[in-house]
Amino acid sequence: MFKSSQNKEFFLGIDGGGSKCKAIITNGNNEILGTGLSGPGNPLHGFEQATNSIIESATLALKDADLEGVNLHNINAGIGLAGVNLPAQLKQMQLWKHPFKQMFLAHDLMIACLGAHQVNNGAVIITGTGSCGFSCIDEQEFLIGGHGFPQGDKGSGAWFGLQATKQVLLSIDGIVEPSIMNEMLLTKLSCSDATSIVEMIVSKKATFYAQLANIVFDAANLGDKVAIAIIEEGVEYIDTLARILLAKKPARISLLGGIAPILKAWLSQEVQMQLSESLSPPEVGAVIFVQQKLALQQDEIGQFN
Repeated sequence: MFKSSQNKEFFLGIDGGGSKCKAIITNGNNEILGTGLSGPGNPLHGFEQATNSIIESATLALKDADLEGVNLHNINAGIGLAGVNLPAQLKQMQLWKHPFKQMFLAHDLMIACLGAHQVNNGAVIITGTGSCGFSCIDEQEFLIGGHGFPQGDKGSGAWFGLQATKQVLLSIDGIVEPSIMNEMLLTKLSCSDATSIVEMIVSKKATFYAQLANIVFDAANLGDKVAIAIIEEGVEYIDTLARILLAKKPARISLLGGIAPILKAWLSQEVQMQLSESLSPPEVGAVIFVQQKLALQQDEIGQFN
């Protein structure tokens, strides 16, 4: 049954990350009417892949909303993407001939922060496929980390997966002692030796390694000292991000991302005590973002009238 769309305004919010792209359709009362999920939405890992994922997730959300007579070109879209903090990626996305009524583009950290706190005065630490810290206080943005994989993203899912892989390869070569992670990784990859591991991982991207992160945490929970040392190294970095952000006196700070739930327990008590639960997910932050931008447009129009 189609939902009536007469005299109503709808908004599209999109969160495009390294692993997946989430979309929601909301009405003017910020009620979620439809959702959509597709593949990676980070243009740094492929512009065509990212734009296809955006359109696919938006189309699925619109279909789920079941709105009569509403198409993508009727809807104002707030789109938050990983990777657009880099000028070249931002420019490429701004030149994209998108299918929406208007597109308001932000980096994924801004929409994550807006979603987590629903105000501009806040900070977030992202620990998903990648990692970074961000705050927006009195309209002043501050970004730390977010340099990409493998040169950055310490303490992220991809980083943990890579450390596990490197450690297992070293142990197979007899350079370091083997750990519980050896059997776990070999089983996960259906491999039998170092050569088959290398054949499996060659040219793999961050999303592949992020799928191996649980090996480290599962091994650590079984008391594996090597896995525990890896976690402690990654956590030290995340703790440092938190302390730098907290020094800026945000009203709230949240830990977000795919491995946040399991990583939180490993953080220092000092940091854990200051974390606030996220109020809403990044895709909701994208809707808040587009609504803010539309309000600014109306203000500007009013000044000229």
